[in-house]
Amino acid sequence: MKIYGDLISGNCYKVKLLCNILNIGHEWIDMDLLAGDARTADFLETNHNAKIPLLELEDGRFLAESNAILFNLAYGSELLPIDIFLKSKLLEWLFFEQYSHEPYIAVRRTIKKYQGMPAERQAEFDAREAGGSKALDIMEKHLGQNKYIVGEALSIGDISLYGYSHVADEAGYDLNKYPAIQAWINRVQNIPGYIPMQ
Repeated sequence: MKIYGDLISGNCYKVKLLCNILNIGHEWIDMDLLAGDARTADFLETNHNAKIPLLELEDGRFLAESNAILFNLAYGSELLPIDIFLKSKLLEWLFFEQYSHEPYIAVRRTIKKYQGMPAERQAEFDAREAGGSKALDIMEKHLGQNKYIVGEALSIGDISLYGYSHVADEAGYDLNKYPAIQAWINRVQNIPGYIPMQ
């Protein structure tokens, strides 16, 4: 199994984190996201959407989209609930992460940390602030009443949302405003097999 990714990306990091927690053997293929490695002709043959992470299975099949990869790799483990309602709630949170969380926090982080806040992206950075704050507010309320995202134990919902939540300060959000999220971040960081983001 091969995983193509760039560990400055929260989407790639969460796949690497899951592999470490579940001790899943794999070959990590480093890609330079900012240099456009995912847009080369060879890579586009495997993933027309030009995104990483990308999972290459041993039989030659490919799977894109970070949360789909988490779902695939966690299948049969304790990180994927068996109960259909909990599994559906998990999907609800995975969709939330990609639609209501990542487009705001991840994009602001890229603009601020990796692009150095270029003047031409300042308006976009500002416009995405409210969406990220709303996502963090929703998580704070939920985690104020629950130790984990779904059920009573760690799941891929936690790993998915952890990817960009724990570095939301790099996107201009003050995590001190979110004590329940901070406590949850600490719980995730104390899981056996945890590795920090590079």
